[in-house]
Amino acid sequence: MTKNRCTWCVGNPLYEAYHDKEWGVPVYDDDTLFEFLILETFQAGLSWITVLKKRENFRNAFDNFDYLKVANYNQKKIDSLLQDAGIIRNKLKVKATITNAQAFIKIQEEFGSFSKYIWGFTDGKPIKNAFKDLKDVPANTALSDTISKDLKKRGFKFVGTTVVYAHMQATGMVNDHTTDCFRYNEV
Repeated sequence: MTKNRCTWCVGNPLYEAYHDKEWGVPVYDDDTLFEFLILETFQAGLSWITVLKKRENFRNAFDNFDYLKVANYNQKKIDSLLQDAGIIRNKLKVKATITNAQAFIKIQEEFGSFSKYIWGFTDGKPIKNAFKDLKDVPANTALSDTISKDLKKRGFKFVGTTVVYAHMQATGMVNDHTTDCFRYNEV
């Protein structure tokens, strides 16, 4: 028996595995939240599958998404990243990753963890939507607008409302699995 999945992932084994195991599962640990934030940053303007295919390369290039290390990258490391064909070599996004790591650490210092900060926007609980069809799922919401503005105010880059909403979906802050998807009631 085949599983009914959200239509955006059907037909690609990598996409299906990501959908089945990660997408929409609530994430409360800072390490994983940072990883998704960085991946979403690089995804801006591109398809998610492009980033997903390069995820391991990103993990290697960015010291396993260790934000303490990333926050201290120097020009030599930036130059090295810009030569790395295994990642998306966008100078502005590479520099934004360093800036975002620094801002991430400041939020941890202020709130105790990035998780407390970001989940504070939803009172620590996922928002369960009930979309029947992929075309009904929004690219952004009033909440992603609010979070985006706050992140930008705190110095983050490449965190427009669409990137923030994608981050919210990926980390389970919102459950946007379609109602006919087998994962809808599981996450």
